[in-house]
Amino acid sequence: MNGSVANSRAADDDGGRAGAAVVPANAATEAGDIAERRKRFEHEALAHLDALYAFALKLSRSRDDAEDLVGDTMLRAFDRWDQYNLGTNIRAWLFTILYHVFVSRKRRVDAREVHAPDDSEGWSAFEAVGEIDPEGKFYDSFLDDEVTRAIDSLPEEYRSAVVLSDLHDLRYSEIAEILGVPEGTVKSRLFRGRRLLQKKLVDYAVDMNYIKRPAA
Repeated sequence: MNGSVANSRAADDDGGRAGAAVVPANAATEAGDIAERRKRFEHEALAHLDALYAFALKLSRSRDDAEDLVGDTMLRAFDRWDQYNLGTNIRAWLFTILYHVFVSRKRRVDAREVHAPDDSEGWSAFEAVGEIDPEGKFYDSFLDDEVTRAIDSLPEEYRSAVVLSDLHDLRYSEIAEILGVPEGTVKSRLFRGRRLLQKKLVDYAVDMNYIKRPAA
């Protein structure tokens, strides 16, 4: 009897030790996986700090505000890092967070609506903004201070679309997700924003021999 009890206790002790060993091992493996994913996320996210700052600066037009926007964006991103699928488009994901932070701040500070500028040529040329997008290439050759000032002067809704497309090379679908609007709206904002830029820059482009002055 005593031998049976002793054997039973020994078996219980062995089983307890075996069971106890499984849980920490699994937990350690899971913790290691999480730490590795977190490390990969940090590496992917931090690689886009310059791009985030450039976008924030175009939105806010203030270095201090841009730095604050990037800081808040990274805080939110690191707080929600597990919502991001590693290996996908983290730049678009971060830009989405940054834009939402910017809009939230803007609504708190200034609730005024952005009015669309007059467009004497109407919407008939909407199709000019296509997937090949030759109009966007117009700006690639002279992105200097003059163009920067012109972009900064655009209404925010057009400026955001132009910056994301022409400066950061994001696709329409990515821009639509960031701005929270349909792709058609993205295309219309790009068209109208670029038309405004052309009006602002045509004289400058002629002086720099980028284009010929249109015939009267």
